[in-house]
Amino acid sequence: MNLRFVFSFMLFAGLLSCKKNESAAPAPSPKNAYSVGTVEGYLAKTGALTAAVTAAGNLVAAEETMLHPEAAGRVVQINLPEGKPVAKGVLLLKIFDADIKTQIDKLNTQLKQAQITEQRLGELLQVKGVSQQEYDLAALQVQTLKSEIELQKINLQKTELRAPYDGIIGLRKISPGAYVSPATEIASIRAASALKLDFAIPEKYSSLLHVGQAVQFTVEGHSETYKATIVATEQRIESDTRNLNVRAMVQGGKTLLPGAFAEVSLILGDKHQALLIPNQAIIPQARNKQVILCKGGKAQFVTVKTGVRQANLIEITSGLSAGDTVVTTGVLFLRPDSPVKFSKVE
Repeated sequence: MNLRFVFSFMLFAGLLSCKKNESAAPAPSPKNAYSVGTVEGYLAKTGALTAAVTAAGNLVAAEETMLHPEAAGRVVQINLPEGKPVAKGVLLLKIFDADIKTQIDKLNTQLKQAQITEQRLGELLQVKGVSQQEYDLAALQVQTLKSEIELQKINLQKTELRAPYDGIIGLRKISPGAYVSPATEIASIRAASALKLDFAIPEKYSSLLHVGQAVQFTVEGHSETYKATIVATEQRIESDTRNLNVRAMVQGGKTLLPGAFAEVSLILGDKHQALLIPNQAIIPQARNKQVILCKGGKAQFVTVKTGVRQANLIEITSGLSAGDTVVTTGVLFLRPDSPVKFSKVE
């Protein structure tokens, strides 16, 4: 019994001693998840800047139309030379029209008889042989038949599909003998004389554009650099992309095809006193952009507005001054008022 009591007392004393040692041990000092050592900086300064914008564009035919017949009927003649030029007014498609021609012949016969009747009643009217009302009805019949003949001639013209302008015919989609309606697609025709270039630029450059401005572009598969002239803009900013749609007329480029992708280069002007810093110094935010300045040896986050971006540098339009030192490395790990030590400042 005494041995059991002694053993229990020694065990309790040992546990009490361990707790005292643990409470006496110094707490570990907290450490940052990432400790920033030295960083690199850049001295903001002014310099010459060529405001150039690169945009994705699309080549569009100056005129392009999907051809549809105006009347429904059976095709009796096709003149659609695929991939070849046609002149304006050339007959491209003919629909069966015998029924309309027969109707015109019938109306012409009725018109001759009505004209004879009108002539006779006119002679009788002069000698008071008929009333004025009878003569007026005969004259009205003549005019009605003439109008019906003109209507049938218009319907006859609708059986012919002619080229609306000088252009190149695309791939035809019907064969001789097919039954067509105004909803049927026959083929496409596009003007071969010129091409348009459609592209979009960011909203902040919209004020620098003007009609007549020259642009350059390249097309995949062609080593040549082509030129175009701005002819119009959309006159509104797209709300979803914040871009301005621009249209230019291509100069030359006879070997190019509509629908081709174009890489557009647009020179918006030269600035001789633009404030420039490296691209990697910019910290993008949800609604703005920031950079980290070093003031008094500590990091200071500043909101800036940017302008033209080049390969390595970006223009700062507000938020910085010439001579400010911005951090270019380790920007994701610095916090406000963190100590900053530079290994190199450009």
